[in-house]
Amino acid sequence: MADTAKPGSAAGVHDDANRRDFLFLLTGAAGAIGTASAVWPLISSMNPAADVLALSSTEVNLAPVQVGQAITVVWRGKPVFVRHRTPEEIASAEKVNLKDLPDPKPDSERVKKPEWLIVVGVCTHLGCVPLGQKLGDPRGDYGGWFCPCHGSHYDTSGRIRKGPAPANLAVPGYTFVTDTSIRIG
Repeated sequence: MADTAKPGSAAGVHDDANRRDFLFLLTGAAGAIGTASAVWPLISSMNPAADVLALSSTEVNLAPVQVGQAITVVWRGKPVFVRHRTPEEIASAEKVNLKDLPDPKPDSERVKKPEWLIVVGVCTHLGCVPLGQKLGDPRGDYGGWFCPCHGSHYDTSGRIRKGPAPANLAVPGYTFVTDTSIRIG
């Protein structure tokens, strides 16, 4: 009697089980690849656009800015005040009694080089742009900036000294690329 495998025998069941397992794995892998290829464009669309990435940092040449002069640059759609402070402005900012400040921060924590002050030019009260960048602008009682909307006064270190603003003008992240240029952001 020859031993031949019949469709209901153990050898035939084993071959069908292997084939079925293989087909399940193949179908699962095809489904996973299909799902990933459908979801990837959605995930990729959440990345920032090229124009947004371009605004993430700004380089500023400080060489033309004279002592006592201030310029305004735009970073992330906000004005950034860059002031080349005079020795008098530096001394005035350093001698302030921190106990008199609503948001006490020493001048040394707000600058990397004492002669250069870089702050975001947005009032911390309601988001107005304070005056004090141009010659002839009112600079408030402390020689820094003055927000005419609600009367906030900032000193020569961008710290709130008087008025409803709850915090100092923000200092953005910046680095000196060279002695005469900075990168904001």
